[in-house]
Amino acid sequence: SNSADFGGGIYNLDSSPTLTNCTFENNTANDGYGGGMDNYSSSSPTLIGCIFTKNTANVNGGGMNCNESIATLENCTFTDNISIDDGAGAYFNSSDSVLTNCVFDSNSSIDEAGGLYLSFSDLVINHCTFTNNSGDYGGGMYCWSSNPAITNCVFTNNIATYGGGI
Repeated sequence: SNSADFGGGIYNLDSSPTLTNCTFENNTANDGYGGGMDNYSSSSPTLIGCIFTKNTANVNGGGMNCNESIATLENCTFTDNISIDDGAGAYFNSSDSVLTNCVFDSNSSIDEAGGLYLSFSDLVINHCTFTNNSGDYGGGMYCWSSNPAITNCVFTNNIATYGGGI
């Protein structure tokens, strides 16, 4: 239940932390990005088995924001996160990252991408599940000028007001 302007739970600037089995819950980014975690400017976090739940960003990345950074996520879960703007589960901008065995469930964005938002980001997304996420565009995932490699993923029951579940 932490709050800050950016990175309510943790803010990484030019950092490369490794976090294992950590939980980010009920954190808020009051004026910006990354309710649970904000990664900015050449940060390269590695997250294994981390849980992001009930975090809120008043702009982008309710669970996690990754801007000009390269993240590696394995077995992470994003549940019940909220974003006032884009990417309630996670938001990636100019961030070529890797997600493996991650779950995006019941995240809600007021604007775009309930689950995962990609902007100028070429992610590798393997064996991930996107369920019950909602947003105006791209309930499960929204891609803007991005070329993700999506393999063996499941998209189920994602809701978008105007544009598809993906």
